[in-house]
Parts: sequence; structure tokens; C-alpha cells
Amino acid sequence: MTVGDYTSAVTSSAVMELLKPFDPRVVGTLPLGLAVPGSDIVCHAPDPNLFADAVWTHYQSADDFILYRWVSGTRPAIARFVLDGWPFELFGDQDPVEQQRGWIHFEVERRLLALDDGGLRRAVSRLRAGGLKTEPAFAAALGISGDPYRGLLELAAETDAELRSRLAACDLR
Repeated sequence: MTVGDYTSAVTSSAVMELLKPFDPRVVGTLPLGLAVPGSDIVCHAPDPNLFADAVWTHYQSADDFILYRWVSGTRPAIARFVLDGWPFELFGDQDPVEQQRGWIHFEVERRLLALDDGGLRRAVSRLRAGGLKTEPAFAAALGISGDPYRGLLELAAETDAELRSRLAACDLR
């Protein structure tokens, strides 16, 4: 699948318009230019039940539809389905999008790729092709040990200069 397929699927699904009350934002590999099928859409859902009802109303007939709630934390609602051959995951959390881990991961990954000369993109793409998920691939390429999700959250606090220094210290061949 290509970026064009992804753009077409997002447009034809009307997901951004239908979920507009929930501040939907696309995160994941395609907006980062890493061209791996499937992207998540994170949403601010102060009332996850209202979000779940909206998702159910619009997408329950989509292929492979599943809707559930986490049992811990803010108990976000998550929906997965396939529309126009494209996998979607919708994540509705009570926290504003800017405070959600998925958004913070996406933003730091976007910043790192913008500051990089292409080596990080190639390294992450190679690791993703080998089966790693996005955050573990970034962490491995950057030499971050321990929990890759926590490691990327910690990078979000770094300045662009600090991120450039981190990139320069990595062997991204």
C-alpha cells in the first residue's frame, strides 16, 4: 500500500470529519514517511462512551470491526477495522491529544526525522522491515536501552540541539 492509498482511505472513510468533535490526529508510519501500512488516529474523548458510540455508529459494518475499552488508566476506547483495504485504529482517550503518549511519540519521531540526514529513516525502515514496531525501531536505531516507549517519551523534552547531538552520536549505517 502507498501513501496515496492511505490518503484515499482516510478521505473516503470521512474519519477526520466524522470524529472532528474529538480532535482527531493521524499518527504513525505513513505521516512520518516510513510507508508501513496502517496508521492510528488519536482523539480527545472526554467521554469515551460518547466516542465509542460515534465510532460504532459510523464504522460497525467495516471489515474486521472491533471496539473495546482498556480496563486501566483513563480507560480509553479503541476501535480497529479495515476500510477500503486499509487498517485503521482509532484511540479515544480522556487526555487531550497533546498529552497522549501516542501523540508525544509521533511528535518526537517527526522531530528526529526532520533533524536527520536520512540515516535514521533508513535505519528505522530496516528495523521495521525486520518486524519491529515503530517505537522499538526508533529506540534501537538511537541506542536507547530499556523500555523503548518510555525512552521516546523522555526524548520529547530534549531540545533540537540535544536531539541533533544524539543523532550525531549514533551509528546509523
